[in-house]
Amino acid sequence: MTDFNTAQLPQINTDVLIIGSGIAGLTAALEASREGRVLIVSKDKLSENNTMHAQGGIAVVLAHDDSFDSHINDTLDAGQGLCEPTVVEEVVKEGPKRIKTLIGLGTCFDREDGQLAFTVEGGHSYPRIIHGKGDSTGMVVEEALLNFIKTCSNISTLEHYFAVDLLTTDGHCCGAIVWHRHKGKMVIWAKETLLATGGCGHVYRETTNSDVATGDGVAMAYRAGATLRDLEFVQFHPTTLYIAGAARSLATEALRGEGALLINKEGKRFMPDYHPMAELAPRDVVSRSIVREMQSTEYTHVYLDARHIPKKRLKMRFPKIWSICASFHIDISKETIPVRPSAHYMIGGVKVDKKGRTDVACLYACGETASTGLHGANRLGSNSLLECLVYGHRVGMTIADALRRNRNETKTYPLKVMVKARRQRGLNLGDIRYALKSLMWRDVGLERNEQHLKEASEEIGHWSEYIMDKEFHSPYGWELQNMLFLSRLITDSALERKETRGVHYRSDFPDRNDKDWKRHITVRRVTS
Repeated sequence: MTDFNTAQLPQINTDVLIIGSGIAGLTAALEASREGRVLIVSKDKLSENNTMHAQGGIAVVLAHDDSFDSHINDTLDAGQGLCEPTVVEEVVKEGPKRIKTLIGLGTCFDREDGQLAFTVEGGHSYPRIIHGKGDSTGMVVEEALLNFIKTCSNISTLEHYFAVDLLTTDGHCCGAIVWHRHKGKMVIWAKETLLATGGCGHVYRETTNSDVATGDGVAMAYRAGATLRDLEFVQFHPTTLYIAGAARSLATEALRGEGALLINKEGKRFMPDYHPMAELAPRDVVSRSIVREMQSTEYTHVYLDARHIPKKRLKMRFPKIWSICASFHIDISKETIPVRPSAHYMIGGVKVDKKGRTDVACLYACGETASTGLHGANRLGSNSLLECLVYGHRVGMTIADALRRNRNETKTYPLKVMVKARRQRGLNLGDIRYALKSLMWRDVGLERNEQHLKEASEEIGHWSEYIMDKEFHSPYGWELQNMLFLSRLITDSALERKETRGVHYRSDFPDRNDKDWKRHITVRRVTS
């Protein structure tokens, strides 16, 4: 919430504004830059995003004895009735082309005997996950794209610029207000604007996400009039390193794909008791099974046991996990890894069509920010980077086509917003932020029920009453407003869906109910 008058602020004109610098935004930038000037804005350094932290890999049908049908069926099975089948088919079939493009741009995926190396993850019926530098796939892809973008004269970048809000006029998006700590507010005018800001993992106390994942893009899209969808579906990764007081670090699903087993504090392997696919069951099943085991043993975590995997293989295949565990004096070739679930991925987001268009003219979304219909109620492991590549490419092409049809100069508008807001005084924003994250973790986490959801909604509403009417002048306050806003929408959507489906587990409605709930929940701003 902030005042602005575009006539009184520094201004930048570009053809395309891309907010976010992960794999989705960078892929779109490459395509859009063929027809116009592209400006990529990142609220941190360009390389600080969820892509950079992605470990497992990219799911793609490239092995000679794999099949599109197999990958499609695995995705549909994981999505539990809410995937859009045509989207799934198109993304899976387009995947190999996008990987070949990445390789052409200099991305080095791991190989064995000269051929791409594949591994398997939960929910996949075949080893189809390609990876880079063992468990550093996201970093490998991100660095390759950033290095190539540096050679593109039509692409510019701005680091450490926070997108405060989108600018709209006459029903279409025309850019954004951004803020820099030394330069203050600035207007960026654009013919086409793309949100690629990632997810909202940091509305939860425990998360695998980068610090920048506070849901800003989704909140901005809602305020601009775009439709949001499936916000109740938040995926929790089953295995994150649990060291009291330390940030949660992902222990990639590929570890289980390579044979690591889940055991409880008594050393008993438990996943075969919960699902026939055991450690390779879908993520929602594994996460809830771990919680059940923690409850039954009255313990804070379980363990991932990789001691039977040869030490040389562990160090080569999982150098990041090896290093992180070693920093806590854990030798994973000799000791088990303490793990528990953490918030990982926002399945819902800004509703888009097959070209990445929102229902606000000239506004697009892709990556974790968007809801494409690929994931349904539960994302299949390593389908996220695949979606980023396919939809990043698609939205880039759509924007390029729009630029070909509009060769005029970027328009500017005399926009002025005066917010009747009070300055914040005496508020401990850090305390409110932590309280929100703890509330979401406790009441809107892996297991939900009506009583706790209602209590959470009321508490968030209470905080919102004295936070949302305040005027802030830095990202920490704006992020908190976005987090509160999005947390309320997630909570209310979870309260509305009175069934269990995918990652959404209602203990008071433990069964899937296709008769009443095989449908999406959408929300959109009500305007007078």
